[in-house]
Amino acid sequence: MKYDMIVEGGQVPSGKVKVSGAKNSATRLLAASMLADEPVRIRNFPTQLVDVVEKIRFMRELGAKIETDDEREFVEIRTPSLSYDAIDNYDLPIRTTYLLTASQIVRNGTARIPYPGGCKIGSRGYDLHMMVWKDLGCHVKEEAEYIEVSGAFRGGSIDFPISTVGGTENALMCASVATGTTEIRNAYITPEVEDLIDMLGQMGAQIENYGNSLIRVNGVGGLMRGASFAVMPDRIEALTWIVFAAMTGGNVFVEGVPFEHMKVPLLHLEEAGLDLYRNSNSVFVSGECVRQGIQPFELACGTHPGVISDMQSFYVLLGMKANGISRTFDYRYPERIAYARELGRFNKDAIACEPGKITTYGVAKLKAADVTSTDLRGSMALVMAAFCADGQSRIKDVHMAMRGYNGLLDKFKTLGIHASLIETE
Repeated sequence: MKYDMIVEGGQVPSGKVKVSGAKNSATRLLAASMLADEPVRIRNFPTQLVDVVEKIRFMRELGAKIETDDEREFVEIRTPSLSYDAIDNYDLPIRTTYLLTASQIVRNGTARIPYPGGCKIGSRGYDLHMMVWKDLGCHVKEEAEYIEVSGAFRGGSIDFPISTVGGTENALMCASVATGTTEIRNAYITPEVEDLIDMLGQMGAQIENYGNSLIRVNGVGGLMRGASFAVMPDRIEALTWIVFAAMTGGNVFVEGVPFEHMKVPLLHLEEAGLDLYRNSNSVFVSGECVRQGIQPFELACGTHPGVISDMQSFYVLLGMKANGISRTFDYRYPERIAYARELGRFNKDAIACEPGKITTYGVAKLKAADVTSTDLRGSMALVMAAFCADGQSRIKDVHMAMRGYNGLLDKFKTLGIHASLIETE
């Protein structure tokens, strides 16, 4: 289902907002739960995310029994058996479809998975996932509607030519249920990957990390046991609310900030003039935090523990309200600039972009605009800009933002602000 959002500018947030479980962890843990022959309960789970709803729908069609509780924020998964025989539609609009492979192979010896969908932010093939399956002993065939993987996973050596989060997650899940030992080299171990490793460990997997890029997995050769696990808080959502409050001058208490995973991103905010009040897991942001105004800055996006590409749009937006010229570089995903062109509709003189580089000119006065979402985090940046603009704005295809923010409209209400959705399809 697709939506546009209508936002009346000038609304200032005030109140407390709780950061939900991380989208980039939750959807992976959901797939990993099907590797167990016992129930798996996942707590602090963002049950309302579009990606989660779509993945749960497909998992149920495969045969998983899933209970969700929006109020208590948990899911419980039981997987008595899996079969793709009843599936007649493999159009699944999420990227992490490849993680549905291991659970089918370990049970049936054959898996059919949808082609990865998701955000169009540059070239994102699935060749590295095919490499994982082949390196662990399976045969891969690309059909018109799905990818078919067949065989049995055997331990092996996986050498990624580039660091890849998705490839690392896929390799971890497949290697955990394989027979024998697997070495994963040039792995990309983010906090969300650490979350996956921790839950797989609870389920019985034997996984050892060596530094930041080498993982050794002693496969159990079959299904694993059940577990009860809590999803880590979403570091990107935490950054979103902090920047939103700083830009609007609101008084916002952000609860559930994973400080241990945000040291460098928060350091950049401090250097931009934000003096944050914090305790062990929360931040209070008010006008007092930016008493001297937002200062111009330069930063380069990269891999964790730095400012990751998914955070880029919020620094760009912050730069539009800084006292001068700010520059944000991203050479890992240089084509991630379409949202910046849309931000320019709020003030055409406030932003300039080219592949790998976005320049902002502050302090920019934003005026209402009709804009179109281009990717998940960029869509949320457009929503935030609309709240800061004068007049009424329309953000088209805002369902992209709702893929990453659990209960978004309810969280707006807790902050005393309002936006309305219009169904477009």
